[in-house]
Amino acid sequence: MTNPTDIDEALGFTLPARHARGRVVRLGPVLDEILDAHAYPPSIEALLAEALTLTALIGSTLKDPSGQLTLQAQTQAGVVTLLVCDYRGGELRGYVQYDADKLAEAPQDPTLFALFGEGYLAITFDLANTNERYQGIVPLDGETLAEAAQSYFVQSEQIPTLINFGVKRGADGRHVAGGLFLQHLPEGEDGRERLHTRLDHPEWEHVAILGATMGADELADRDLPLETLIWRLFNEEDEVRVLARTQLAKGCRCDADYIASVLAKFTPADRAEMADEQGLIQVGCAFCAKSFPVPAGDSVQ
Repeated sequence: MTNPTDIDEALGFTLPARHARGRVVRLGPVLDEILDAHAYPPSIEALLAEALTLTALIGSTLKDPSGQLTLQAQTQAGVVTLLVCDYRGGELRGYVQYDADKLAEAPQDPTLFALFGEGYLAITFDLANTNERYQGIVPLDGETLAEAAQSYFVQSEQIPTLINFGVKRGADGRHVAGGLFLQHLPEGEDGRERLHTRLDHPEWEHVAILGATMGADELADRDLPLETLIWRLFNEEDEVRVLARTQLAKGCRCDADYIASVLAKFTPADRAEMADEQGLIQVGCAFCAKSFPVPAGDSVQ
């Protein structure tokens, strides 16, 4: 039976002899909770499921528990105008803005290019402990978001990276998604070339070849524990160090009191103009699709 902790969890590992690190992730109820907040068409739902899996894979590598990883994909003239996901402290959220008319004209199973056209992917790391922010932007080339993210790490971080994921939706409408994230780590510069500048290094070639054998069906199989996935790939390695697990949850930071405090900064005349016929200002959260009605006369100091 599946270990219940293998659902909505990320599990890290290292391959010391190969100077590589990895992470596997499995999403279930968390994915459903986020997707169920929106009535997305199947192709948009699948896109967001992949983006959330990617966000969990990359975000769970943050050492700063209060740090945040934001993944944003955007275009000027594509079906999808904006896709945003973020990760902070094990909490995931995400949403998609899209043009329904353009989607109706797209193929039933649209490619990444059909959805985004000449789009780009931005990955941003906000490190709360040091107040530092790092961002890289790459074109949305390739067939999947995973390929675009791999390009980010190679171009912006100069770290060879392999990302793979799979998403399934059962007959009951419930989702399960799994992902694999592998990287070749720098080894230092004293007296030798930095490993992460060589994409063809034999250590990395070996790890990447093994990682590429893990199929989408295996990654999204809720009956395969995460440690089993790691063992299947690297059971012949001299040493595999399994790291602590990270619990994953749906998280949205919308808050009625905070929204009211922001609105209180506007003048009474401005708030009155924002209000509907009942005197309420309707503030919506794009991530969780909730609406917060705030009386226009409220003032929170």
